[in-house]
Amino acid sequence: MATKHEQIIEYIESLEIGSKISVRQIAKALSVSEGTAYRAIKEAENQGVVSTIERVGTIRIERKLKENIEKLTFAEVVNIVDGQVLGGREGLHKTLNKFVIGAMKLDAMMRYVDPGSLLIVGNRENAHELGLNSGAAVLITGGFDTTDEVKRLADSLKLPVISSSYDSFTVATMINRAIYDQLIKKEIVLASDILIPAEKTHLLTTSDNVEKWYELNQKTQHSRYPVIDSQMKVVGIVTSKDIIGMERSLMIDKVMTRSPITVTHKTSVASCAHIMIWEGIELLPVVNNAQKLLGILTRQDVLKSMQMIQKQPQVGETFDDLITASITEVKDGQAPRYKFGVTPQMTNYLGTVSYGVMTTLVIEGASRALRKIKKGDIVVENLTFYFIKPVQMESTIEIVPRVLEVSRKFGKVDVELYHEGAVVGKALLLAQLIGHRS
Repeated sequence: MATKHEQIIEYIESLEIGSKISVRQIAKALSVSEGTAYRAIKEAENQGVVSTIERVGTIRIERKLKENIEKLTFAEVVNIVDGQVLGGREGLHKTLNKFVIGAMKLDAMMRYVDPGSLLIVGNRENAHELGLNSGAAVLITGGFDTTDEVKRLADSLKLPVISSSYDSFTVATMINRAIYDQLIKKEIVLASDILIPAEKTHLLTTSDNVEKWYELNQKTQHSRYPVIDSQMKVVGIVTSKDIIGMERSLMIDKVMTRSPITVTHKTSVASCAHIMIWEGIELLPVVNNAQKLLGILTRQDVLKSMQMIQKQPQVGETFDDLITASITEVKDGQAPRYKFGVTPQMTNYLGTVSYGVMTTLVIEGASRALRKIKKGDIVVENLTFYFIKPVQMESTIEIVPRVLEVSRKFGKVDVELYHEGAVVGKALLLAQLIGHRS
């Protein structure tokens, strides 16, 4: 039977898109305490089912599919630009397809405004009206208000009119940044993207005996199974090591490994790979917040997925991507060396290379050197770094990694950073190797 928490989330999901939700209303409707209602609403927000906006409240929104993640809802736009909703609140759950900056003559501007777009415009009331009539939401910059007529039109068309005190350029930059951040999130593969669902997974329950393990083993040739209780909660895991020499009539809960390591559906695949290799395990149960089994991950699937990630073209670039893309190999027949040009963006307030960038250079240099010996990725376990001299912007840094030791699971690398022949940084790095055939 579903817990109160799950019942509330099911109730929220059953509400119409665009409905307003409050703690008091949920508590009253489902006869639960306000604390329970509040926690469930927060969980629904984490799941992307509702969105909370200052001065507006909490509204039921459409849960985003991963492919649709780069689209923002108007509710999210309000949060991004610290906006105030002047009208059309019922349309806050809708997503925008594009935004148009209205800095041109009206007739020229309207050629670019389609239904589902967001018109960013200043104190031009005729543009506000034309935008709404073209099916677009309107964002008024400079903190200006609009006419009551425009507000009534927004309410009747269910298209938001938002006011922000920022100027048009700042607003466009903020929205662009948010879309870019969404793209970066889209690229990160999560456990939920590659798990084998619970209904397709071979399971054992606490009421099964060891005989059942043998039956499943005969049928599937697998040797590891999660153990669940009557509530579908993961309580253990059974592997061939656990049942060797055990009576076949013994109950599974007597032989299983209790409190197994689990991950949630939001854990990144990279973290799952790290856990599996560090702990030496082949199977990870994936659970929700209530510890109920959603599915399983196998080491094979996780490593295959990590290989796939490396082959994907990057769309949204993180700072690490920007830094590593600027590193080039120096090919002169000697041991591997790399060059890096320092841009103003990569410096701190003193105009010298930031410590974060220096650390990324060391890790990337070590990673490339290890990859020449062993295919795969690295997870840094320990890094000792001596920052010897500051480096100015627009300088060229030379990265010289030297692999000291490589085993099946670990690599030790000494990395030196040079500028104009002088050592500016020296590091010793110990990394865990996530090999594709570990």
